[in-house]
Amino acid sequence: MDCRAGTSCSQAAANPRAARGSAPPPRAIDTVLPGPMLKRTLLLETDGCPRLVLCGQPFELRRNLYLVGFGKAVLGMAAAAEDILGDYLIRGIISVPQGIQATLRHAGMREMLLKPQSRIQVMEGARYNLPDTDAMKAASAIQDLAGGLKTEDLLLVLISGGGSALLPAPIPPITLEEKETLTRLLASKGATIQELNTIRKALSLLKGGGLARAAYPAQVLSLILSDVIGDPVDIIASGPTIASPHSVQDCLQILAKYNLLSSLPESVQTVFSSSVPEQNALTDYSHVYNVVIGSNRLALEEAKREAETLGYLTVVVSSAVCGKVSIVAQLYSLLIQLVCLSIMRAPGNDSLKDKVKAALSNLSAELEVPDLNLTHTLETLPDSQDERPICVLAGGETTVQLQGNGKGGRNQELALRVALDLHRAKLTGNGTFLDGYEVFFLSGGTDGQDGPTEAAGAFASQELVNEAAQEGLDVESFLRNNDSFTFFTQFKGGHHLLMTGLTGTNVMDIHAVLIKARHGE
Repeated sequence: MDCRAGTSCSQAAANPRAARGSAPPPRAIDTVLPGPMLKRTLLLETDGCPRLVLCGQPFELRRNLYLVGFGKAVLGMAAAAEDILGDYLIRGIISVPQGIQATLRHAGMREMLLKPQSRIQVMEGARYNLPDTDAMKAASAIQDLAGGLKTEDLLLVLISGGGSALLPAPIPPITLEEKETLTRLLASKGATIQELNTIRKALSLLKGGGLARAAYPAQVLSLILSDVIGDPVDIIASGPTIASPHSVQDCLQILAKYNLLSSLPESVQTVFSSSVPEQNALTDYSHVYNVVIGSNRLALEEAKREAETLGYLTVVVSSAVCGKVSIVAQLYSLLIQLVCLSIMRAPGNDSLKDKVKAALSNLSAELEVPDLNLTHTLETLPDSQDERPICVLAGGETTVQLQGNGKGGRNQELALRVALDLHRAKLTGNGTFLDGYEVFFLSGGTDGQDGPTEAAGAFASQELVNEAAQEGLDVESFLRNNDSFTFFTQFKGGHHLLMTGLTGTNVMDIHAVLIKARHGE
C-alpha cells in the first residue's frame, strides 16, 4: 500500500503494487530481503588468520568452507553469502523454487542471482511449493555433500520458508508420493504447520536434525529466515539442523487426531513400527550453531514505519496470528467494527461497542494467539478528535480446511472471508455504522506465492460482496469450493489480486487493515 493521509483507502488499494502485474516488493519485504540480513549477521575477517564471524562467534577458515541451502529465499541468501565469502568458499549446492532465477532476472533483481562463475550449484524444483523429483535430486546432492565432510570442515547452511518442500528425502521404503499424499490428507483436515512438520520430520532422512547428522562431525553453521510463528528452529523447514523433540508416539497421536491411522500406507507403518526415527537420533548436537536472522516481526516493524510516514495512525496487533482461516476472518471483522466504533462521533454506541469487544475477546481466547492483546493495543487508538486514517497491521499464518476442489490460497481466502463477514455484519441493524467508513483488508504472503497460485494474496473492501453479485459472482459459492483465486481472477478483471511475483524472501504473511472515515461523517 502507498497511500498518503490525504487520499482515500480505495486509492491506496488501487496502487499498482496491489494490481495484476509484476511490481517491486514493498518496504515490509525490503527489510527482510536476504542481502541486508546476511550482511548484518555474517562477517569475513582476513587480517591474520582468516575467520568467519557469525553473530560475534569466530570460526577459523582453512579452505574448509562449504555451503548448502534450501528455501524460497535461499538464492538471494546464497548470492549475498558468496559476495561475503569470496574464494574462501570451496563448493555449494542450493535447492530453490522452480523458475525463481528467471523470475528474479526478469524483475531486475540481479543482486539475488549468483555470478556466472559461482561455486554454488543451483537446483530448481518444488513447483507450486510441492515436493517433486527435481527437489529430491537436490536433496540427495545436499546429503552427499554433507556426508563427505570431515571434522575440520565448516558447513554453512542457509534455511528459509519453503525449505521443507525443497528438501524431500523420505526414509525408505516410503516413496515421495506416499509421503506427500499423507501430508495433503493432513493439510486438508486442518492440521497445523507444527503437526505437518512433526510428521514430515519423522519420515525424512534430512529433516528433524537429519542434515546435522549427515554432516557430523563437521561444524554446522545455520542461518535461518523464519516463516513460523515464534521462530522455533525445530519447525522452520522441518528443522534439518536441530534434533526433533517428537517421538513416534507423538506422530501416531497426530494421525489418530485426524482419523488417519487406518489408512496409512504400508511403508509408513513399516517405518513407524521399526522406530527408524529414534534409531537415527543423534544425542550430541554441539557441532551445530543455529541463528535466526529474519522474521515476520521485522517486516511488520518496517511496514509500521512506512505507514506512519504516509500519515496513518498505525498499530501492530500481533506477528503470530494463526488458526482456521474462517475464525481469523471473524476476528478481523470484529476488530474492524471495534476500531470504527472506537472513533465514531455518534453518541450512545457504548453498548454496541461493549458487545463487539466481548465477542472479539472470546474469539481471541479461542484462537490462542501467543502475543495477541487487542484491548491493550486498541487503547492506543485516537478519540474522535484525531482525523488521521488508521492502519492495523498483523502477521502470521492461517490454515485452510479444504472442502472443495477449487484453486486458491490462505491469503486470498482470508481476504474474501473478511469481506463476507463485514457484509453480514452490515446486514444486521447494528452494523450500519460501517457505511460511514472506507475499509480495506489486505492479506499477502511475503514470498509472493499464495498456495498453488500465481498471486501473493488479495485485498477486499466491505462492498466486495455486493459488487461481486452485480457481476454475477456468488462469494459464498466460491468459498465453499475453496476457489478464491478463481473468484479474484474474475472479479473486476483480477484487479484485487496481489501479483508481486516471487520476492526472494519468506517470513509468513502480512495482514493490513486500512480504515478512514468517509467525508461528511
